[in-house]
Amino acid sequence: MGLLDMVGSLLGNANADGQQQNVLATVTEFVNSHPGGLQGLVQKFQEQGAGDAIQSWIGNGANQAVSPDTLQNVVGSGALSDLAGKLGVSPDQASNLLAQVLPHVVDHATPSGEVPPSGQIDAASVLESVTQAGGLSSLVGGLLGKKEG
Repeated sequence: MGLLDMVGSLLGNANADGQQQNVLATVTEFVNSHPGGLQGLVQKFQEQGAGDAIQSWIGNGANQAVSPDTLQNVVGSGALSDLAGKLGVSPDQASNLLAQVLPHVVDHATPSGEVPPSGQIDAASVLESVTQAGGLSSLVGGLLGKKEG
């Protein structure tokens, strides 16, 4: 199952294509709104002892997994609550979703293995890259179940 398909099924939205694009755009916005953008997020990961994980997403090798708990330590519960509100899911669901999607967003946003000098990543480029790659079949479906409501 590709990333876009998985996101749609996880959120249980009838408008899956729009929701999938929304998730990718929202996660990209999440990165860009972090102080310093992707560069600031890299620094925060390093400060919290998770620098190897985010560097693996930027580099050309395999992406290391990151746990939802690690993400909460890195970005904080307030940022995860904000993300959850934008996605219409619980903070726990947002943390789980971010743990699965963020590595791929960063990976697709840094195809040359370098963080953009501005620290900002382009949602349209990420979406196009994910689509051209045929989705991301390495993601496991059913992580979050149906959208709570």
